[in-house]
Amino acid sequence: MNSPVVEKNSNQPQPSARNQDLAKRFAWEIASINVHLQQLRHFWAKTLGVSGPQWMILMALADLDKGDGVPVKVVSKMLHVDSSFVTTQSKMLEKKGFMRRKTWEDDARVVKMSLTDKSYKHIANLASQQEALNKFIFAEFSDSELTEFTGKLASLKDQFEKACLKVAMDI
Repeated sequence: MNSPVVEKNSNQPQPSARNQDLAKRFAWEIASINVHLQQLRHFWAKTLGVSGPQWMILMALADLDKGDGVPVKVVSKMLHVDSSFVTTQSKMLEKKGFMRRKTWEDDARVVKMSLTDKSYKHIANLASQQEALNKFIFAEFSDSELTEFTGKLASLKDQFEKACLKVAMDI
């Protein structure tokens, strides 16, 4: 018995081609979001008179510090930058009075950073603006949708990290 012949519509892309097109579109949308995030970081940084990357270091410290400082290595890992970059930038931030750097008593090779009262005051003054902006940006999402979406993005980030390692090992 002959199997039926299914005629393919040549105008419709096959699933793999469609997935490739979606993946490209997704990559462009993420790249565009990143540009806008950089613009927002620059705006917030400008209010403090610091650079965008310095702003990110301050925000990382605000999120990570539980009262005893945060090692340079932890901040550099969170920001996906080299520790020497965080060290250089944190010294500049220290000179401007936005942070303290202190050698850890247990290991002199480890420098722990913490925000100053000046930083906390500036961040608190911007909090309502940031909250209103986040409300505007994420208005389309319910709390559960945003939680689910954030989880999916975290999984995707993990896959991208693995992909980078894979590509690096194959080169």
